Amino acid sequence: MLLEAGLAALVSTLALVAPAKAEKPADTRCYELRVYTAAPGKLDALHARFRDHTCQLFEKHGMTNVGYWAPLDNSENKLYYILAYPDRAARNQAWQAFLADSEWHTARDASEKDGKLVAGVESTFLHATDYSPKIAPKVGSEPPLFELRTYTCTPDNLDNLDARFRDHTIDLFTKHGMRHFGYWWLDNKQKGAGLTLVYMLEHKSKEACEASFAAFREDPTWIAAKEASEKEADGSLTAPDGVKSVLLVPTDYSPTK
Repeated sequence: MLLEAGLAALVSTLALVAPAKAEKPADTRCYELRVYTAAPGKLDALHARFRDHTCQLFEKHGMTNVGYWAPLDNSENKLYYILAYPDRAARNQAWQAFLADSEWHTARDASEKDGKLVAGVESTFLHATDYSPKIAPKVGSEPPLFELRTYTCTPDNLDNLDARFRDHTIDLFTKHGMRHFGYWWLDNKQKGAGLTLVYMLEHKSKEACEASFAAFREDPTWIAAKEASEKEADGSLTAPDGVKSVLLVPTDYSPTK
């Protein structure tokens, strides 16, 4: 009996000093979504400059190339890409160094001898949500189709939308064959900050994307979750015309395919 009592005390002591279960470390990096509109007739040249020079120079200056994509329907000559940095200050320092780099000047000047390649640039700063999977460049077993989705919430409902994603939507997307790449919020002091969720999914094809969302929308679990969340919020969590989707194809030089 004494031996059993001693063992029980030892087990109890070890339980008290045992390390707590490790939680997923927070992703505190600064992400930047950049969208370029190529000048007329210059999209191929823009891709060539990224392929042969820009991506390597980004890495040289401490930027992480997360992925590069072109829209499936690219009538507007767009290039989408995502970079990651340790923080916003590191981002600013990296870009200053990149823009001052003589290698960049040489590549830019050579590529623009017949005119500028870029007609417009949009930049959005993001940070990962607490329910996002690990965001990192990756190559899948087959070239997937990516979907960039942007949700604009009704006032004060981003927390409610996050809760619905965290508790229901993520699992239901998986159930219906969609794969998760990343989920982000907008950094403060940008238009839409506090009201916007940006995320990226992977699909096998456009047809697979359409089939997955059709099944998702008809799923009784989703219908119940949607109705409950909207009842609690006294209305829709997203603004009218507040859901945008762009289907994207990885470029041949993208580290994510």
